Amino acid sequence: MSGPVFDKNPSLKYLGLPENFTPSPETDPITFLSQYLTRLPPHLLLHYSYITTPKQRSVITSIRNRRLQYVNKNPSELSFDAGRSTWPNLWQGRERRGAEEGAEERSWAQNDFLQGSKQHIGKLGNLLAEYEEEREAERVREIRRNNRDPAEDDFVPEEDSDSDDDAPTEPETPEQARASFERLLCENFMFGLLDNIDYDNVDWDETLDREDDREAEERWFDED
Repeated sequence: MSGPVFDKNPSLKYLGLPENFTPSPETDPITFLSQYLTRLPPHLLLHYSYITTPKQRSVITSIRNRRLQYVNKNPSELSFDAGRSTWPNLWQGRERRGAEEGAEERSWAQNDFLQGSKQHIGKLGNLLAEYEEEREAERVREIRRNNRDPAEDDFVPEEDSDSDDDAPTEPETPEQARASFERLLCENFMFGLLDNIDYDNVDWDETLDREDDREAEERWFDED
């Protein structure tokens, strides 16, 4: 059984655009939404849930901003207890190193994200991978800082500074593990990688737009 048929005309009529307008909301919805998301009401935006995925929509700046605003509200579904219950695979897989996570996200961005469309991907694959690697490196540095003897601040070893990279790291405390997992949940949410969560409730919520985003959108349309 096929899903609902998407009709581009309501969006075009609402915006006062011709039926042959490009980018087409039907054939190139991501580009269209990148330009007109904040101009469309939620009841029309809901139709785009049928032809786009949360992953695909994560390239749209306004949607990323809405998701960030939502994350900053500390929603209960992204809390430690709820997240560990809803996404146990993420909790059990936290021990993966950043390089491994980066390789997976690079592959996803290059091969799956927007069906490999170079027009929208750009350097996203490399950025995601570098972000994962840096996140892991920062996590390790934070653990080292938290477990460092204050007396070490006045001590400068004579050997090469890279030698510290070979030193074994202390295991995470329960508090650090909890914080790391919550960050992982939020990051996966931002990139549209979580299942069993209502992205439509966030992506199409105009109340999550920041005031500076609205002003920038107004300037863009005035110039256009």
